[in-house]
Amino acid sequence: MGLLSDPNRRRALISMLTRLNAPICVVCYFAGVAWFMGLAFEPFTLRTYMSENAMGSTMVEERFPAGERALATGREFAAHKKKVGGMPVDWLVKNMQDRGLEVFTQSFSRTLPFPDENKERYIVKGTNVYGILRAPRAPRTEALVLSAPCSPGDSNNQAVGLLLGLAQYFRNQIYWAKDIIFLVNEHDLIGMQAWLEGYHHTNTTGMSWSPLQGRGGSIQAALSLELSSDVITSLDLVLEGLNGQLPNLDLANLFYAFCQKIGVLCTIQGKLQRNDWDSVSGYSHAVQTMMLMVMKQASGRPWGDHGLFLRYHIEAATIKGVNSFRQYKTDATTIGRLLEGMYRKLNNLLERLHQSYFFYLMPSLSHFVSIGYYMPAFGLLAVILLLRQSSPGVLSVLTPLVISHLTGVALYALPIRFQETAVEHFPVSETEAVVLTAIAIYTAGLALPHNTHRLLSGEGTEQGWRVLKLIAVLYLAVLLGCTALINFSLGFILALTLVPLAAFVTPHVPKVLSAFILVILSPACTLLFSVFFFQELQEMPVSFQDGWLLYLSVISQGILDHSLYGSLVYPLIALLVYPCWLLFWNILFWK
Repeated sequence: MGLLSDPNRRRALISMLTRLNAPICVVCYFAGVAWFMGLAFEPFTLRTYMSENAMGSTMVEERFPAGERALATGREFAAHKKKVGGMPVDWLVKNMQDRGLEVFTQSFSRTLPFPDENKERYIVKGTNVYGILRAPRAPRTEALVLSAPCSPGDSNNQAVGLLLGLAQYFRNQIYWAKDIIFLVNEHDLIGMQAWLEGYHHTNTTGMSWSPLQGRGGSIQAALSLELSSDVITSLDLVLEGLNGQLPNLDLANLFYAFCQKIGVLCTIQGKLQRNDWDSVSGYSHAVQTMMLMVMKQASGRPWGDHGLFLRYHIEAATIKGVNSFRQYKTDATTIGRLLEGMYRKLNNLLERLHQSYFFYLMPSLSHFVSIGYYMPAFGLLAVILLLRQSSPGVLSVLTPLVISHLTGVALYALPIRFQETAVEHFPVSETEAVVLTAIAIYTAGLALPHNTHRLLSGEGTEQGWRVLKLIAVLYLAVLLGCTALINFSLGFILALTLVPLAAFVTPHVPKVLSAFILVILSPACTLLFSVFFFQELQEMPVSFQDGWLLYLSVISQGILDHSLYGSLVYPLIALLVYPCWLLFWNILFWK
C-alpha cells in the first residue's frame, strides 16, 4: 500500500502507466488469450469429483431387465404416431395407466412471431402427456422428472419406449422417496415450456396452455432422453441451457461415474475422452471440446429440453444416444440401468444440488475449469479498458449516446413489426423479411450516429471525443463485466473482439483501415465468424454460401428464441452491445 499512499511513488506509477500504456495493453490482451487457451491443458485443470455426500458412492445394484421390451414398445409408439400423424395421446395415456401411473394431459398452442422455416411451423398446437409415480416412502413434497420429446418422423421413438419401460420397472420398486414424473412432450422446447409454465403457475412467454390437473412435489432434478436408434455406440451429455446457464457440476459427475461403472462409452460435445493430454493432438482435442462448449454457451439458446428447467433452479441435463458406427455397442438394457442408477442416487438427495460448481467449463468429462481459473483470462482483457481511460473536462455527449441507443431499439423492435410491410412490397417470406430488416437497420445504423457531435455546437472538439470515449470505455467495461458474470463464454467472446477496438480507436488513426477493422470486429461479423468457426469445431466445414444461409438462420433463431423462451442474447446485442460499438464508430469519424 505504500506505493499508492506515497505521492511521489504514485506519480511515478502513473507516469510509467501513461508512458507504457500501449505496450501494457498489448501484453494484457495476448496474456488473456494465452491464459484462456492454457485452460484446456490437463495439468491446469481440476479432476472432477462428487461434492454431494448423498451421491458420493455408486454402490447400488442396477437390475433393469427390459431393454428389448422397451424397444418393442418404442416401435409400437412409432406405428401409432405415424397412424395419427403426431402425438398418439390416447395410446400414451392408456400405456401409462397400465403401468400404474397417475396420468394427465396438457394442451397448448402458440402462434410464432414469424414462421420457423427450420422446422416449418407457424401456429403450433400440441398435447403433453405425463404420468406421476407417487413416492411410497415420503410425504410427496419432492419430485424428479424423466422426459422424452415426441419428435417428428422416426426420431426419438426408442427414448419414449425406454421411458415407458423404466416407468413400469420403477413402479415395482419400494425405495422411492420422491415422486417421479414421466413426461412425453410434443413440439420439443415449446411443449416443454408450456408444461413448465403450467407446473409452476407462471406465464412469461404469452403461450396458451391448459392448467395441469396433477402435480408432484418440488422438482429437484430432471433428465431429458434422446435416442434415435436401436443401436447406440455412445452417450453424449448436453449441459448448456437457456442464457448460458449450466446445471450443478455434480449432475455431470453423476453421469460420468455411472458410465464408468457400467462400462458405457460417454462423450461431451460429441468428443471422446483422450488420455494423451501431453501430446499436441491431445491438447488440440481438449481445446476443441472446450471451445465447442464456449460457443454453445455463448449462443444463449437451450441445446436440449433440459435447458428450460434451469431457469426454475432445477438441475437438468440431456442424454443423447449416438450411433456413430463405432465397434463399441450399448444396448437399451444397459442404458436403462444407467438411468436407474442415476435416479436412485438422485432419490437419496436430502436437499437440492448445491455443493459443487455452477460456473465451469469442461475440456473433458473427467476434468473441469472452475470460475476461479477462467475469470483471470477475462480480467486481463477487461483491465485494458481501465488502462485506456483519460481525464478530460466535462462536455455533453448526450446526442450520440441517445441516437446510438435509439438505433439499438429500432434493431430490437422493428424487424418483427415490419415483417408484413416487407412481405407486401418485396418478394420474400416472413422469416426472410425479419432477418433482412434486421440487417438493413444494422447497416443503416453505421450512418446515423456519424458526425452527431456536430449537433452539439456545430463543430467537434478534441475534448469532445475524449469525453465520449471515456463514457464508451466505462460503458463497455461494465457491460462486459456483467455479461461475463452471467454467461462467461459470451462475455469473453465479446471482449476478444471489442476490447482491441475500444483501446485504440481515435479520430487520428487512418480512417479507411480503421473502419474496415471496426466492421470486422463488429457484433454482426463476430457472429458470422462464429458460425464458420463452430462448423469447423464440429468437423463439418461449410462453403461460404452455405455458411451465409446458416448465418441468416442463426439470426432468425436468435429472435425466435427470445420471443418463445426468453433468451437474452438478441436484446443484449441489439440494445446494449451494438449501441456501444456505434459509439466507437462515431469516435473514429469525429472531426
